[in-house]
Amino acid sequence: MLTEDRRMSSPQSVTRVIHILEALCASPSPVSLADLSRALSTPKSSLAALLRGLALADLVVASDGAYRLGPGAFGLGSALLEARRRLQSSDLVREGMRRLADRSGETVLFAVRDEDADTLTYVEVVESHNAVRFAVSAGDRRPLYCTAGGRVLLAADAEEDLRRYFKRLKPQRLTARTETDKRKLADAVAAARESGVAQTVDQAADGAIGTASAIRDATGTVKGALIVAAPSSRSQARDHRLARLVLEEATAISRSLGHRSKPSSPR
Repeated sequence: MLTEDRRMSSPQSVTRVIHILEALCASPSPVSLADLSRALSTPKSSLAALLRGLALADLVVASDGAYRLGPGAFGLGSALLEARRRLQSSDLVREGMRRLADRSGETVLFAVRDEDADTLTYVEVVESHNAVRFAVSAGDRRPLYCTAGGRVLLAADAEEDLRRYFKRLKPQRLTARTETDKRKLADAVAAARESGVAQTVDQAADGAIGTASAIRDATGTVKGALIVAAPSSRSQARDHRLARLVLEEATAISRSLGHRSKPSSPR
């Protein structure tokens, strides 16, 4: 039988501690043990043991049967913010790009939206080591409507901004497969907003498949698009895997930049 110390040091317990702190951070008022149990789908007995340890470290404070963040948590938060300022966001993006390139075996790009045009610009490139690979240079620009990166950037727009974009859009057929129907393009952007991933095949260039997901900062603002670009002949059979990898790494980079989505229930 595991002792309490060993239970509290298990990987699952570490995950639960993170979820507890995130839940308390997201709540404007103290949270009861029962409410934490329901929100995190975790037994009250397990949470109580973890909360006792957090209280000893001043990371949480108990008051009238409810819990809030303690002075230790705010001190830790200040230290983390200072550490994040020292580690530039561009370094964190490049680190994630290299991970994704290793995992996918394909070229990885980071693109930002151009303020003065309905285009994006590739600002970072990590090339694949494959002899046959997608080639693009930092500084190259592409339209938004026909690229995976462009579609996830458009998906971040407010509805009114998106309507104005499609009203002024005059899509050009860049390949035989480029979609130029505005209604279908709007549906593709809506699908990217729903899933968090956009994927295009032979839309901006023949023989190329692009898979993209947005990177967000601590405020939730989209900083750019993380993209895997590969020859479609090699990648179409594993498009679902590429979508999963891109979404995972975009989420990881966003978290490193301070973005926090709603905590999911521990598994």
